[in-house]
Amino acid sequence: MTTPTAALVAYKQKRRLTRSRSIKPWYRNGSLMAGIIIVGLLVLVAVLAPVLAPYNPITQNLEDAIQSPSPAHWLGTDQFGRDVLSRLIWGAQVDLRVGFLAVFIPFVIGSTLGAIAGYFGGWLDTILMRIVDTFFAFPFYVMVIVLVFVFGSGESSIYIAIATVSWVSYARIVRGEVLIAKKQDYVVAARLGGMSHARILVRHIGPNVLSQAIIYAMSDIVMDIMAIVTLGYLGLGIAPPTAEWGSMINDGQQFITTQWQLATIPGLVVVVTSLGLSWLGDGLSDLLSPERRK
Repeated sequence: MTTPTAALVAYKQKRRLTRSRSIKPWYRNGSLMAGIIIVGLLVLVAVLAPVLAPYNPITQNLEDAIQSPSPAHWLGTDQFGRDVLSRLIWGAQVDLRVGFLAVFIPFVIGSTLGAIAGYFGGWLDTILMRIVDTFFAFPFYVMVIVLVFVFGSGESSIYIAIATVSWVSYARIVRGEVLIAKKQDYVVAARLGGMSHARILVRHIGPNVLSQAIIYAMSDIVMDIMAIVTLGYLGLGIAPPTAEWGSMINDGQQFITTQWQLATIPGLVVVVTSLGLSWLGDGLSDLLSPERRK
């Protein structure tokens, strides 16, 4: 008969072996590398925005309004004479910051609640799942737009709206993983060994169930950035004159026949950002999913 100590030792040895096998081929994963390169460059541009941007993104100069691309303004200027390239660079800082932070908050809240509900079950699990089912009955973008409209435009309202809606996905994912993990031998052995519930959740179950939530977070960032761009396009996002991709698309669409780059280039940047995050998520799925570690 296997003792609790022996079961834990076997589990740790298997975990170390799995890690050693999964780390080696990461650089050979095309999707992962493409995602790392694209997202890495975007993050670098966002961080270095004060250095890379040739002009102040909010300074207006009506004498230079609606200029075509030139050596002085590589992507031209908008209707207020602001440099489009500078606003595009600073927009990366705004949209990526909001996108990543808007995922982090519901990730922590949803994963914690899902883990607790899945592990302990009972009335807490029942109540949580009913709340989750209620949220899933409404479309994501509709709820975010309604909440931002209620709370008012601005960055803080976007965080609150997205966190209010997005945490349910992480709760459902982590809860399902915990329901499976808590029946495994290493968890049973930890209980028989006298470990506290908190230690079992944090040290043994947590590292094994969060991979799926992390993979989902990559696609969730894409959804959040699209939500931010949509809100900016509708005039409900980041308040002007702050540079933001969605508001740039909205401002430039009225000049699409004469200065097509004003709306098209920010739209292309959104597409490239979404592709980079999607490829990064696919690569992480290949790297972290247990069924693919062979």
